Amino acid sequence: MPTNIIIREFTKNDIAQVLEVWNEIVEAGISFPQIEKLDPGSAVKFFAEQSFTGVAENTVTQQVLGLYILHPNNIGRCGHIANASYAVKSAERGQHIGEQLVLHSLAKGKELGFRIMQFNAVVKMNYAAIHLYEKLGFTKLGIIPGGFLMKNGTYEDMIPFYKVL
Repeated sequence: MPTNIIIREFTKNDIAQVLEVWNEIVEAGISFPQIEKLDPGSAVKFFAEQSFTGVAENTVTQQVLGLYILHPNNIGRCGHIANASYAVKSAERGQHIGEQLVLHSLAKGKELGFRIMQFNAVVKMNYAAIHLYEKLGFTKLGIIPGGFLMKNGTYEDMIPFYKVL
């Protein structure tokens, strides 16, 4: 794993770079449930509303390479279960940045009092994410047939995963 990458808390100064990474994933339409891209105003609000937004930054270039959002998966009696989403700039994939983001989110989730991390909607064709989650000890819960509407209008299966923190 690259040693010149840190994971730190999102600040408003990151907004332009974070938007570039986040909106790239939304625009691809194959992994995030969001349909609409964020603009600077909605993005500041969205990222501030999370329990934590982490940013992967190259300490040499100060470039944002990826990010994650962490928040409760549900409310009330299920509020101890966290959910997270991860985004890595397409040009930076394959360098274990996603793995660093997931590991950081697991530690941060535990620090914030969450007891479980659950991913509701891992698209079945997202092989890199599935491989990573299995490598990190997540448990696959099954398959939700046609649970994800792809950008091209087709439906793809989803696989929920969880890990006890």
